[in-house]
Amino acid sequence: MAGAVAAEQLPPVELPEFSVEVPRERDHGDFAVNLAMLLPKQARMAPKKIAELLVENLPHQIQWLERVEVAGPGFINFHLDPRWVLEAVPLAVKQQADYGRLTLGEGQKVQVEFVSANPTGLLHMGNARGAALGDSIAAILDFAGWQVAREYYINDAGNQIENFALSLEARFFQLLGREGEIPEGGYHGQDITDTVRSFIDEHGDSLLQAPQRTRLDTLARYALAEKIGGIKEALAEFGVKYDVWFSEQSLHENGQVDEAINLLKERGHIYEHEGALWFKASAFGMEKDEVVVRKNGIPTYFAADIAYHMDKFQRGFNWVINIWGADHHGHVPRMKGVMDALGYNPDALHVILMQLVRLFRGGEIVRMSKRTGQFVTLQELMEEVGLDAARYFFVMRSADSHLDFDLDLARTESNDNPVYYVQYAHARICSIYRQLAEQGRAMPAPAEVDLNLLKEETELVLARRLADFPEEVAMAARQLAPHRIARYVHEMAGLLHSFYYASRVITDDAGLSNARLLLVEATRVVLKNALDLLGVRAPEKM
Repeated sequence: MAGAVAAEQLPPVELPEFSVEVPRERDHGDFAVNLAMLLPKQARMAPKKIAELLVENLPHQIQWLERVEVAGPGFINFHLDPRWVLEAVPLAVKQQADYGRLTLGEGQKVQVEFVSANPTGLLHMGNARGAALGDSIAAILDFAGWQVAREYYINDAGNQIENFALSLEARFFQLLGREGEIPEGGYHGQDITDTVRSFIDEHGDSLLQAPQRTRLDTLARYALAEKIGGIKEALAEFGVKYDVWFSEQSLHENGQVDEAINLLKERGHIYEHEGALWFKASAFGMEKDEVVVRKNGIPTYFAADIAYHMDKFQRGFNWVINIWGADHHGHVPRMKGVMDALGYNPDALHVILMQLVRLFRGGEIVRMSKRTGQFVTLQELMEEVGLDAARYFFVMRSADSHLDFDLDLARTESNDNPVYYVQYAHARICSIYRQLAEQGRAMPAPAEVDLNLLKEETELVLARRLADFPEEVAMAARQLAPHRIARYVHEMAGLLHSFYYASRVITDDAGLSNARLLLVEATRVVLKNALDLLGVRAPEKM
């Protein structure tokens, strides 16, 4: 561009945001740029003519560049020497676990809050998908250079906890032969009965004579400790560990809910109507205003959520990411509006809305758990298909897509099972190393290898794709899209399998063997690093 402007072939222009893409058709080159198609109004020239001038003014010597051509209405296609991709091979081997690691986030603080299920029962499929998505997003952001904190918001206050306590009390009475009725909106699961039975085994019937408030609080504390402990254990088994477990109740006890409401009052965003306090949500694009304190003086869940998100930004996070169920879509603009009202950048709050999961077995939808009589739990899923399949299947699709989880497929040891297909690629490479060791040979040092011996199509395509890994990480981080990594690693596995069938790695030709060994080691590094981002193991044997 500078050369064309200096030669007065193009007028000075403001450079727009343009894209550099890998064309779908290989005949269109290695990279395509759309810059010329964005300049006609400024340059007062046809895009094809602009493209020709840009190409004409490119430097004469650019490493690895074979040719440049103008295509279609004004695309600029760059064709590179196929050997350029080979530079990534020794780099991946040298960097190992750090290959693909970026500084994109520049160390900025980001919080990823996910799952945050009510601590009143067991984790179900929606929670499991949220756990896999949230943990993978956090891992990708960390790998791309952000300072990441994983957080779980414990909903241990409000009406649901009161109903939880009343449900526990009803089961307590029933198990001791007394009258007890679960309230409307209460909890009927078998796990509630099991919890109360455990309490009675430990503490007997001493609460029968206690004041109701004491009985409710005691049962609730016992049950919440048990449920939260179970949630932590299940998520840890699922490979998810949090940096912070944040209690909603603490917002009330520490006065943070009152602080948030008072700040909104000071800013003129709260008014009183019919004894209740309302947030002027309509001033921020909402259809109606929202109650934050009921006329009985009790704050709403929305009020606690305001205080919680204000606390997040007060802790210094530059970017706050929440993963919610799709049924919370109406809450997103409310939260962004109230953050704006509090003086925070609403765009710094990013909410991923996650669609539902349907389980299939034998071609039919699985609706109920055999064990609980209700939903299938996270623990039951892991027992049936294992950790790796569960984690991989949950991130195969974009969060905003409905997910059909085929339990039969997830258990299958065949190429039809995507996680098995990918893991087998890693194990296949490790089997090559065992063969090498059996022959008394060792992996070559990268400096001793002539990679120019790699000339076959399957070799160069494999090298080309592993060179893309850092950019795939960058795209997945920017888009908060772990499914991109799942798709990428599946493609890499396919390329490895194709290469394996087309070319013997260990041969009598030492030079070629060493070049291919370095290539498969770089591929193994990429497979391992990508699977690590998804929380899936990379086995050495299958």
